[in-house]
Amino acid sequence: MLEHQTTTRVIYGDTDNMGQAYYGNYFRWFEIGRNEMFRSQGLAYKSVEERGIYLPVAEAHCKYHAAAQYDDVLVIETRLDTQVRGAVRFEYKIFRESDHTLIATGYTKHACLNGDGKVVRPPDFIKAVIERHRNALR
Repeated sequence: MLEHQTTTRVIYGDTDNMGQAYYGNYFRWFEIGRNEMFRSQGLAYKSVEERGIYLPVAEAHCKYHAAAQYDDVLVIETRLDTQVRGAVRFEYKIFRESDHTLIATGYTKHACLNGDGKVVRPPDFIKAVIERHRNALR
């Protein structure tokens, strides 16, 4: 799996009254990671939808290793799992930039739906991104 990295900062609105990031925000940060990974491949999420394909989350998991705090800069490392067929699966690691502490790990698995809401196999333009990742491993 090839990785992509992007950063985001924990804003005050991401935290609870103890200054720790609310657990639901980790899934938002996963979304930032996968959006930026696709964008780095020349395939913005918006353009996927403009082609009539939607990628709803079918499965999600997050394991929390340490708390993210207000004003932390987080590194979101995103990997595309090239072994999955019939869906698209991303794996994530989130680190604190300042000390490289592992904050969270997880994954999301996405179905491919057409404009009628029917499940379809990943179309060729998505398979091309997956194939580029697979070839980068060789």
